Amino acid sequence: MYVHSLLLQVGGFKMKKKITIVENTTVITMNENRDIIENGVVVFEENKIIYVGDNKGKENFINKDNYEVEIIDGEEGILMPGMINCHTHASMIPFRSLADDYKDRLKRYLFPLEQKLVDENLTYIGAKYAIAEMLLGGVTTFCDMYYFEDEVAKASKELNMRGVLCETIVNFSAPDAKEPFGGLDYSRKFIEKWKNDSLIIPGIAPHAPYTNSDESLKEAYEISKKYNVPMTMHVAEMDYEFKECIEKHGMTPVQYLNKLGILDSNFISAHTVLVNDEDIKILKDKGVGVSHNIGANAKGAKGVAPIIKMKEEGINIGLGTDGPMSGNTLDVIGQMVQVGKIHKLFNNDRTILPSIELVEMATIGGAKVLGLDKEVGSIEVGKKADLALIETKSVNMQPIYDYYAAIVYSANASNIDTVIVDGKVVVKNKKLISGDFTEIRNNLLGLKDKINKIAKEL
Repeated sequence: MYVHSLLLQVGGFKMKKKITIVENTTVITMNENRDIIENGVVVFEENKIIYVGDNKGKENFINKDNYEVEIIDGEEGILMPGMINCHTHASMIPFRSLADDYKDRLKRYLFPLEQKLVDENLTYIGAKYAIAEMLLGGVTTFCDMYYFEDEVAKASKELNMRGVLCETIVNFSAPDAKEPFGGLDYSRKFIEKWKNDSLIIPGIAPHAPYTNSDESLKEAYEISKKYNVPMTMHVAEMDYEFKECIEKHGMTPVQYLNKLGILDSNFISAHTVLVNDEDIKILKDKGVGVSHNIGANAKGAKGVAPIIKMKEEGINIGLGTDGPMSGNTLDVIGQMVQVGKIHKLFNNDRTILPSIELVEMATIGGAKVLGLDKEVGSIEVGKKADLALIETKSVNMQPIYDYYAAIVYSANASNIDTVIVDGKVVVKNKKLISGDFTEIRNNLLGLKDKINKIAKEL
């Protein structure tokens, strides 16, 4: 990527308004018509896109007075909307590669490790590294569920990442709350603090039906309604969760949540693997969005969520990586290829989920799940400048006949050259520039010995 600036002055005074022009690229708009613009140009002013079109329109902006103009040469790359990670636990990254192949990993390893080790410092360090990894992989928005979400918010702001950040609610003592369900009080304070931020959307996250009560779920929902913020939860992910719900309530997890009256368009259902036709109808009728986390579900042998049926019913589907202890990596490009291949294999049909639908789920679909489709998820005039540029000079990228297929089946996270979030360049020439990655990495590795010592005792 080559960048140069053209400073236009009036009367010798530098004007504050700034226009950035991204040129010499194929623009994958993901707009309603799914327009692809070869030799395309995208122009944004401050953080808003003001032009999307061909190269001819560029001159109208270069010749304007009173603006500082920055030109980004896409070098014949592919410019797409920044990708969206609809479900993760970013601060789990210090535990990545622990107990990957162990049975009952959640209860045997993760919960005990969290109780012993998770504090503000670990949460902040882990979040910062995870956010850096996501940005370097072209992810510009993520939905997080963890403890000490205030620390995740701080890390997001420092690296200029857009985040839907939801505080976890559980029925036992948590790292940031001594009393069961203490996350409810934390959530209220957290939401009040961040509710008007330009990058951070605070929310609330009951962990799962089996780690909450009727009362805590209803209270979490009331908080979501009061502040009009997202509510996310693990739903119908585990076989023991499903069995317990049937035995205790005589209904599936989705039916149980619906009976409680807590499903609506602000609800983000993570995983949603063990669902039937009635469950899918409920999700559709209530406007619930689903985060499909194929990598973590496959690795954990949880099953394959029936997203084909969900899509047929018009349910919004986005992609999630899950936490880095479950799904290990945090790039959404890697999720796209897994979703495509696993569903083709599972359904014995190579024609289902064509590449364009996979890119949709990674971009505008994810934006719809998070309720952000009016702001991000596509490259359109009036939307936020959240963009990812894929270079096409690496050995794995040529030739290109189908741009969607190239993104899904050829590209990987290392092909991300430039990333822009809210109009600011955060990754340039494949390097993080919104933070010091060496420092971020060293801080993470500084936790390793302590974690390893305790993990060996479990």
